[in-house]
Amino acid sequence: MQHVFSGNPFDRAEAERRDPAWIEQASKRPETRILPIWKLNVLISRNSAPTLGWVGPSILDALPGGAPAPVLLGLRNGIPHFAVDVSVVEDPSTLPLAAGHKFEDARAAASDVSAHETGIIAQAKAQVDWHLRHRFCSVCGSATVSERGGLQRHCLSCNALHFPRTDPVVIMLVHRDDRCILGQTRARAAAGFYSCLAGFMDQGESIEEAVRREVREEAGLELESVRYHSSQPWPFPSSLMIGCHARAASDQVRFDAEEMTDVRWYSREDALMALKGEHPSLKVPGPIAIAHHLIKAWTTGQAG
Repeated sequence: MQHVFSGNPFDRAEAERRDPAWIEQASKRPETRILPIWKLNVLISRNSAPTLGWVGPSILDALPGGAPAPVLLGLRNGIPHFAVDVSVVEDPSTLPLAAGHKFEDARAAASDVSAHETGIIAQAKAQVDWHLRHRFCSVCGSATVSERGGLQRHCLSCNALHFPRTDPVVIMLVHRDDRCILGQTRARAAAGFYSCLAGFMDQGESIEEAVRREVREEAGLELESVRYHSSQPWPFPSSLMIGCHARAASDQVRFDAEEMTDVRWYSREDALMALKGEHPSLKVPGPIAIAHHLIKAWTTGQAG
């Protein structure tokens, strides 16, 4: 299935981005579209149906010296599309933007724009954020420069190359008979949300091994089986959520109190009510998150 933040329609222009002269020329073509991002908020047009606030290349001339180079997102129908970080401008209202355009939180905006535009948001936000976090070489500490339209950074001191990273996260709905496991992390305690168990994969670990380890660590449960469901890009800052269903081998929960405030079994009826927002106490993530769809698939008998 296609989740929010997936479905990006761009040809990522692997061949074209090898030519610095082509990138420079492409960023100035009159038909080129550029998506401004200010402090990791994305420009949205709300003049009619909400959509990404693409502007022309003149936005680059309005930026002061020291602004980051635009990041090439790719081609669509032969037209280059870029994202540019405009955070060097303290007040974004001074930028030459059309009426009805404003910078909005990426997560909130993704709930309103079209499905394929959420994939563009994921790419643009994650790449801009990566450049902000990787201005210096992790090998020697020298400043790095952006190359290949933003697809790598090059240390001119030690010649190391650095590439945008994606952090894999396993997220799993654990079930047994007509009950499923939902947990609440300390970060979610104030909001009262429960969700699927989840955690970052370790190096040298398969997806199945990561699922089994995280469930053991967070809930004290062993698993009979693990089955892949789907994946979701999650640009906060740059993760890939790998969704699975897992069948528990027993019922006894022993959760990690250092990380979790609660882990408990819920019935299928509880889960169905929570998905509809009708449960008196249980709150679960909405449709923007893969956790919602893992829970929903289990309630409809698709967990295996």
